[in-house]
Amino acid sequence: MTRGHDSGGQGTEPHGVTDPDRRPVTDAGRFTRRGQGSEAALGLDTLVRLQRRRPVPDTPRRLTLPDGMTASLGWDAVAVPDRLGPLVVPRLPRLGCVYTDGARWWWIVPSDSDYALPWPSPAHYAPGALVNDTARLIHRPDGAVPYTPPIPLYLALCRVLGTAPDWSRAVSA
Repeated sequence: MTRGHDSGGQGTEPHGVTDPDRRPVTDAGRFTRRGQGSEAALGLDTLVRLQRRRPVPDTPRRLTLPDGMTASLGWDAVAVPDRLGPLVVPRLPRLGCVYTDGARWWWIVPSDSDYALPWPSPAHYAPGALVNDTARLIHRPDGAVPYTPPIPLYLALCRVLGTAPDWSRAVSA
């Protein structure tokens, strides 16, 4: 059953709004809600103020490289739970910039290091090195290159997680 409403004889509200609890927008830029015997009007100022009070979701931030680092290939990040970070480090031939946010360790890798390479779970590949939490640098490499080589990182993660690399798995037809 559809509830009818007073549309001021126009049939529909402006801009195609057809909410049965609202009346058409008035010349004053207000809309009214039907109450129990009374009407309450919300002005534009009130609506803006209410919008500003809404909680803002965490906006992802890009991991920033230390001063003096050059990333001519762009950069993404690979994250693993913090309990796995110390297990991966000794298996790497070169360690680039590494960050932690308290829950994960983040390695800087060249952009598109996920191309045709599904990183093993629980690793997380973050294009653009976008993270939701504040991360701090825990390792800065010597030199100006921030990258951890992605293939050795991938293999070290597979080894620590006890999974076979994706390219070595059997293919079913």
